[in-house]
Amino acid sequence: MEIRPAIAARDAARCAEIYRPFVTDGWTSFETDPPDADEMARRMGDYGASHAWLVALRGGEVAGYAYASAHRTRAAYASSCDVAVYVDPAFARQGIGQALYARLLPMLADRGFHAAYAGIALPNPGSIGLHEAMGFTPVGIYREVGWKCGGWRDVGWWQRLL
Repeated sequence: MEIRPAIAARDAARCAEIYRPFVTDGWTSFETDPPDADEMARRMGDYGASHAWLVALRGGEVAGYAYASAHRTRAAYASSCDVAVYVDPAFARQGIGQALYARLLPMLADRGFHAAYAGIALPNPGSIGLHEAMGFTPVGIYREVGWKCGGWRDVGWWQRLL
């Protein structure tokens, strides 16, 4: 497996393809319209410049990606970031999420970030397992914070000090 920084011109369409079912087929993402390749390229540029965006390749194909973004916009939050990882279901349970985080989290620490946060729409035992295996601990739950797929959804928050 190769892990490298995302290159928008090469990776945006594939990352959008991976992300699409997380938006359209369930409540994992609270977005309601999946971003297209252009929007994904914009996000890669923004988050890659300010934080980081990585892709994992299997057999030359992007199998998953992970990125960090601002946790909140107020200045005192600048040393905290949100993280997310998405893996194509065809490549699930092959250690790709862990490998991406194993590269991303030290990068964030090297860039001066102090804490990483992951919001997980509940229930999602796979994502909880991944984050806890990577050293994240639960810090709280926003109850019924979003309406998706015909119901109110909770979001749990996990934290890892870097």
